[in-house]
Amino acid sequence: MVILITEFMDEQAVARLRQQFQVVHKPDAFAQPEQLVDELANADALIVRNQTKVTESLLHLAPRLKLVGRLGVGLDNINLEACKARGIKVIPATGANAHSVAEYVVVSAVALLRRLPAAMQGMQAKGWCRAESSDGREAPGRKLGIVGLGDIGCRVARLAQSFGFECTGHDPFLKQAPTNIELLSFEDLLQTADVISIHVPYLASTASMFNAKVIASMKPGSILINTSRGGIVDEQALLKALTSGQLGGAAIDVFETEPLPAPTELARLANVIVTPHISGVTQDSNQRVSGLIAERVANELHQLSKG
Repeated sequence: MVILITEFMDEQAVARLRQQFQVVHKPDAFAQPEQLVDELANADALIVRNQTKVTESLLHLAPRLKLVGRLGVGLDNINLEACKARGIKVIPATGANAHSVAEYVVVSAVALLRRLPAAMQGMQAKGWCRAESSDGREAPGRKLGIVGLGDIGCRVARLAQSFGFECTGHDPFLKQAPTNIELLSFEDLLQTADVISIHVPYLASTASMFNAKVIASMKPGSILINTSRGGIVDEQALLKALTSGQLGGAAIDVFETEPLPAPTELARLANVIVTPHISGVTQDSNQRVSGLIAERVANELHQLSKG
């Protein structure tokens, strides 16, 4: 059986797959996967991250395809309906990068409360800026509001509580709050949280969820963190809120268009952390994600070969 991998994957995991299957690993193929006509035609399994667009037209080029392994958890780059119609199983790496994302969120929240990005810019511009950099805030007693209480959201809460944050949450699918998280309405969370972290998938119902009106209803001076998906936050509305002082800071790891066609204006602001969709990507998480997907894809292919 043949496995096609179109983005980067831990080499040890790839090596384990090579011991069992024919593997074609082209980590830069995500830009134009349709050009892999021969490879797609022979592929029994496809392994991708978030850059490869698994569209209906791409699936048409892969008549043998039985599995799509996703090196991550977001599935918005995969046409799930088309996969379902073909009987193609989609396997995400659920939980494998959850700690990485949680760590990013909490570290960013603390850095923004302490105004560390502004202090760094001040040091670069002035050489010494102690007086104007001494008004940071600490985590204990501050409220961290979590929108979306799945595995990652709950891990954020546990890690944040170890720093002293009081955690609140909103999730319309939950009737009972996880341990030590106070469930609130969306409106109450917006108005009371000192930091808000978003952990919802990108769907029609969550597109522009944080628009100008919603951002304006957040607690003045609060911080917004988005590690979920671009398009959930209106980037222009966020920029206006940050420059006007309505919001005190933001950490943005995901954007509506990726890769960015040009540097984002958000990166110029002293109260913002911007990163290129790396909250869930570390050396450690890549090994966990790659190892999990390699194992699950291999198991599925072995089962199919027996049937």
